[in-house]
Amino acid sequence: MKNAINWFEIPVKDYERAKEFYSKVLAGEITDMHMEDIKYGVLPHDEKEGVGGAIIKSDFSVPSVAGCTIYLNGGDDLQTPLSRIEAAGGKIVMPKTGIGENGFMAQFFDTEGNKIALHSMN
Repeated sequence: MKNAINWFEIPVKDYERAKEFYSKVLAGEITDMHMEDIKYGVLPHDEKEGVGGAIIKSDFSVPSVAGCTIYLNGGDDLQTPLSRIEAAGGKIVMPKTGIGENGFMAQFFDTEGNKIALHSMN
């Protein structure tokens, strides 16, 4: 097994607001892949090498700060996407924090009420 995770979904209340938020924070396009009664947007990722994920608005997906924590790729330096969070409508709840030889992490609340994290080696 290459990765413990092969896909993730971030539940959202307002699809368009969440799409704008994640597009700004990740500096990339969210690709709409809606299904019947489900609004679905795929986050930017490397389809051949990386783990991907999406935002989802559906009756069975509820945003929460009290569940699993998803760590998004912070790129070369997580301070770059972290610096865009508050301007995009989110709130930083843990600033960039060193975790020894494992790099750095930070946590934030998105516009939908989820607690999400960033990770990078720098």
